[in-house]
Amino acid sequence: MSIKLIAIDIDGTLLNEKNKLASETIDTIKQAHAQGVKVVLTTGRPLSGVSAYLKALGISGDDEYVITFNGAMAQTVSGKVLNHHTLSNNDFIDIEAEGRKLGSHFQIETSDFIYTPNKDISVYTIYESYLVTMPIRYREVSEMPSDLTISKAMFVDHEEIISKIKDQVVERLGDKYYVVQSEPFFIEIMNKNASKGNALDELTTQLGIAPEEVMAIGDQGNDLTMIKFAGLGVAMGNAIPEIKAAAQYETKTNAENGVAYAIQENVLK
Repeated sequence: MSIKLIAIDIDGTLLNEKNKLASETIDTIKQAHAQGVKVVLTTGRPLSGVSAYLKALGISGDDEYVITFNGAMAQTVSGKVLNHHTLSNNDFIDIEAEGRKLGSHFQIETSDFIYTPNKDISVYTIYESYLVTMPIRYREVSEMPSDLTISKAMFVDHEEIISKIKDQVVERLGDKYYVVQSEPFFIEIMNKNASKGNALDELTTQLGIAPEEVMAIGDQGNDLTMIKFAGLGVAMGNAIPEIKAAAQYETKTNAENGVAYAIQENVLK
């Protein structure tokens, strides 16, 4: 079967080692798009952190799609929400308490803000704010609005802390939530129905596209479910071992425009 949809992670995949979108990648994606292939950016970021790349790639309108918050939300690139798997206020209270027990900084994300109960705001919360173009709001747990629509919760801290607590987070929260490490300094906790793979499954079902007609490209643990879902799972050359083991094809690194190479070899030829 020919590829009808390409799902592409952003950080470490679409973007090069300088966090830039290379001209070769832009040109190649535009060629695939011109041939009628859907290109779906599939990311842990909110839409605000994706919009600039969609614009650069010439992807717009209500018939083009993006998967955000690591699969908690699927929406059109113009912002119409198709599916959204959220966390409740009780989830926030329970997960935040675990963060304090484990000694990690903590935050939650809505479609508009990053909220943190930590007065000493983590440098990684600030980094995330810059990365996704989203403002930070500090609120003590008792001050947190109870009616927030929460897309995901995150433990954000230095790599040595995240590495130390990762297994404990999975043990304590993994039965109830989808838990995934997306970066060395991020562990993300979401609704059990939220993952890139589930979001891709829901979206392709709505579009009438079979898994065999999907190519998914990624590099980190949060990409594993979509790599396994796609008929053609593609690991970046800089991907973690788990991604390479699950993929059917390994492309070049993001420093070598691996996304462009994978599309050229598997879609445009």
